[in-house]
Amino acid sequence: MSQIFHRSTNTFSRVTIFGGVFIVGGVLFLLAQLYRSPYITNVGLVRPQPVQFSHEHHVNDDGIDCRYCHTSVEYSAFAGIPPTETCMNCHSQIWANSPALAPVRESWQTGEPIQWTRVHDVPDFVYFNHSVHVQAGVGCDTCHGEVDEMALMWKAEPMTMEWCLDCHRDPTRFLRPREEVFNMNYVYPPNQAEVGLQLAEQYGIPLEAQDGVHPLTDCYVCHR
Repeated sequence: MSQIFHRSTNTFSRVTIFGGVFIVGGVLFLLAQLYRSPYITNVGLVRPQPVQFSHEHHVNDDGIDCRYCHTSVEYSAFAGIPPTETCMNCHSQIWANSPALAPVRESWQTGEPIQWTRVHDVPDFVYFNHSVHVQAGVGCDTCHGEVDEMALMWKAEPMTMEWCLDCHRDPTRFLRPREEVFNMNYVYPPNQAEVGLQLAEQYGIPLEAQDGVHPLTDCYVCHR
């Protein structure tokens, strides 16, 4: 039987098959990069808010501690969004007639809470407990970035599963004394590896796998 296709078609077929493999691999790589990009994670994105609240002014200029507004962060899963009463403790006297604070005064008068837009919002299928991390000596800026330098709030870290697991596999890099958790200017010591191990033992943080399962990376830790 005579040959139907020219011998060059064999080369074309090989190039097409191998090229297709590389194309599929390239597409998957681009999708992975897109998933990690600020376009998806919203890192660095300033979300519009009903009041242009400046953490930089309140924390840096006025020296207000995180816990003054986020009252439940030490003992609750939720850090707490400050009620209007907290704002009016000061702003009934300071900048009391500022147009920028009109939504705050309206909320105070009507009793309707201000509808803040959440900047750090993990999916509903993810369980996160602020108090656990605070009690374990994880500083606010570890996850939220240098909030005291943010005139407007933005997301500093991607907070993806990959990002969380990177810390959970070796949390000693980020542990600090509990009294320094809310210190935005805390500097880790040169021997942080040693200090982190000591703090992990002090706080009862398990670092070794038990029965083949690492207690900090077990699925149940975050997905309940």
